[in-house]
Amino acid sequence: MALWMTGDAAADRLLDEDPFALLVGMLLDQQVAMETAFAGPAKIAERLGGLDPRRVADADPEEFAALCATPPAVHRYPGSMAGRIQAVARAVVDGYDGDVTRLWTDGDPDGATVLRRLKALPGFGDQKARIFLALLGKQRGVTPAGWREAAGAYGDDEFRSIADVRDADSLGRVRETKKAAKAAAKATR
Repeated sequence: MALWMTGDAAADRLLDEDPFALLVGMLLDQQVAMETAFAGPAKIAERLGGLDPRRVADADPEEFAALCATPPAVHRYPGSMAGRIQAVARAVVDGYDGDVTRLWTDGDPDGATVLRRLKALPGFGDQKARIFLALLGKQRGVTPAGWREAAGAYGDDEFRSIADVRDADSLGRVRETKKAAKAAAKATR
């Protein structure tokens, strides 16, 4: 099934076809709407003439930051996110020879190993890594042994994160779950 994350056919097609774009979208998924975050890779690809990890990693940092800040900006914090994008690209180039899929294919890893590799990427903390692992398992067919356990709650069948978004309806359900979780957390303070 083709990915639906932004509602924009071209942006979603890039995410569907390019695993590095999907990784960058996940990196950008903080402090902005999910659709905005996952539309970011298409903006970069259009402005840079592609989204090759080597090209991103090797781009002049000031020029890349300016590219990310050009309206409509890639993220609400384009400068800091530009640095993170380049750092992730550098990690993919240096650690996986530019092939992001090697994060989940090298050595036939189990879910815990894939999670550890994701967490080692710049900008990928525990939660973001678990969500991305769930996204790989639920929507990309990347199902190493123990992936659901490694993904934690994000591996279940609830509507918790971008891993569960398949259309506008499921996006709304994820938003409702997040809203309810925030309200519950606020009530316990």
